Amino acid sequence: MLTNLFPNVDWEKMWIATEETLYMTAISTILTFIIGLVLGIVLFLTSPHQLWANKLANWLTGAVVNIFRSIPFIILIILLIPFTKFLLGTMLGANAALPALIIGAAPFYARMVLIGLREIDKGVIEAARSMGAKTWTIITKVLIPEALPALISGITVTAVALVGYTAMAGVIGAGGLGNLAFMDGFQRSRTDVTLVATVLILVIVFIIQFIGDLITAKIDKR
Repeated sequence: MLTNLFPNVDWEKMWIATEETLYMTAISTILTFIIGLVLGIVLFLTSPHQLWANKLANWLTGAVVNIFRSIPFIILIILLIPFTKFLLGTMLGANAALPALIIGAAPFYARMVLIGLREIDKGVIEAARSMGAKTWTIITKVLIPEALPALISGITVTAVALVGYTAMAGVIGAGGLGNLAFMDGFQRSRTDVTLVATVLILVIVFIIQFIGDLITAKIDKR
């Protein structure tokens, strides 16, 4: 259908760009989930009256999360250019966007994890502690299962944000639909390329949101 409406669009390049966007979104979402979950759990457990209550550790972790969460993504990409070049040897391509995507999104997700964990009934945690459950058991058998709907909902929101981040990363050569829309669309005054790239980004966002909402609804027993 789209190929008939936009016959002048290079569809091979468009599908390659779509694959790059999906690749960047998928890898960064998985790593963001892992890192953000760890940071969120540390923030929760080091807060007052929790298992690892420690003001200094909580403040340091919170400061790191707040700093990186507050930096606009486009500025973060620029700040991370030396680190990315050191790590990967280049600033171009889908892989080169991953450090900025993960560092930009993980702190955001960590805050969502913290919010989800704070919603857990304190009595459930206290009951586990009174039964002599170890910290790891409490994390894996109480905290994560109880907060799972919020965790899935949070990573869905984060994944949607990451799709937008990939578009911004594309402007400086990271590839994907953002790069195609800017280089082949905007700079060459080809509105059809920009429009198709935008539609494909919206489709990706809608699919992610639909899947996330579906999973959340199935595991939420409340």
